[in-house]
Amino acid sequence: MRRSMSELFLHRRIPSPVPLAAAATAAEIHITSLHRRYTSSASGEELLREEKRRWLTLPPFRPPVDAAVVGRALSVRSSSLNSETVTALKWVLHCCPQIPRCLVQKLFRLRRVRRESNSNNASYLDTKAQQRLNRVSAKDIMSSGDRIFLPNSIQEFQSKKKEHCFDEDDVHYIRNLELYKDSAIVVVNKPPGMPVQGGIGIKRSMDVLAAAALRYDLEEPPRLVHRLDKDSSGILVMGRTQISASVLHFIFREKTFEASNDDTMNTQKILQKKYWALVLGVPRLTKGSISAPLTKVVMDNGKSDRIKIVDNVETRSSQHALTEYRVIGTSVHGYTWLELCPLTGRKHQLRVHCAESLGTPIVGDYKYGWQAHKKWKPIHCLNLLRESDNRPNNAYPHDINLEGGSIAEKQPLLHLHCRQMIFPNVSLALELMKSSVHEDLSQLERLDLVAPLPLHMQRSWDILRSL
Repeated sequence: MRRSMSELFLHRRIPSPVPLAAAATAAEIHITSLHRRYTSSASGEELLREEKRRWLTLPPFRPPVDAAVVGRALSVRSSSLNSETVTALKWVLHCCPQIPRCLVQKLFRLRRVRRESNSNNASYLDTKAQQRLNRVSAKDIMSSGDRIFLPNSIQEFQSKKKEHCFDEDDVHYIRNLELYKDSAIVVVNKPPGMPVQGGIGIKRSMDVLAAAALRYDLEEPPRLVHRLDKDSSGILVMGRTQISASVLHFIFREKTFEASNDDTMNTQKILQKKYWALVLGVPRLTKGSISAPLTKVVMDNGKSDRIKIVDNVETRSSQHALTEYRVIGTSVHGYTWLELCPLTGRKHQLRVHCAESLGTPIVGDYKYGWQAHKKWKPIHCLNLLRESDNRPNNAYPHDINLEGGSIAEKQPLLHLHCRQMIFPNVSLALELMKSSVHEDLSQLERLDLVAPLPLHMQRSWDILRSL
């Protein structure tokens, strides 16, 4: 049976009226809570302090300098220094380099990161809100004086972080390799046979050993800014801080970028690397430049690869590679000492250019010069008084044998050594930046570092010089 509209209206449920006394009591409680929250500054500050105790407090944010801007100023492309925009994610990663990036990102996704704002541009209504810890997203922009708060549980993760244990021999060995150190960088003479970066099955590498032995007064470990092949040796530069490592990263990338755009004059100004190599055979010219694009080719087994020169860049993807060379000396036995200056930083660039472009593979390079080593015959020089024997012995305390490997051995080690590197004084540039002194950074002094030859190359040098 249908009901009329009036009947429906009469049968509709009407909520019971709230008693006046109860409403007044609720309003009084609400007003009292607001009063306690916003007008009692002492109580509010106490609650804020209590809340902060539950969080790990990071240092107040200070706008850093854009590493790319500093790098361009050092490379004569710009002389202005401006601050970069920094997100909350970047600031947390900067303050906590020991925490994995994936974990930091997860904290932001779970909304477990707080910020105490210190902006001077806030309105009166936002003043009370700034005194509380507010949620912050990973992409939020930081302002000067802002503080980030992380869960205290993150400290348990840091304490459980796996630490590599090394004895005094390891520390002593790595520190003896040190060539130069200042507030921004540390430079070592990497021995042959030691990988630069750790990985699966690698127990000891330069980055791990440097983190254990070369921190000195800093909490953060040195950071790699470029690479050397495992079997090569010589100058290895590491940034001691995040900002110095970023500036060095830019300098090394800029070197390759400028060379790829045929701006070799500016490339020589920002960074110069000089390698020494002993090769099999004699180049046709005593000096010259090699411009040969490179590409990676996967071998038939699918487990290994090698770098090759590309004949037709239109049909295959490749990377521009440029190397300058000059002959240092030749030997009657068919050996040649070369000085190689890579203007680009491609994988195995020098080894491939020597083997394929010059037709003179590097001694000990069995990957790209295996055919030339099939007829290898060691050179014996029994009556030679080797100067290398009088050098201080800095024997590696574990599994790398550096005693042999010269041309007097049946199986020589790779004879490729980064002997000299000239690059901007990053430490001085950052100090001038902090002091607000406006100078042309491109005119600052340059660091000129030289690394002695490894033992096997020094012995080969002595043998060929005595013949």
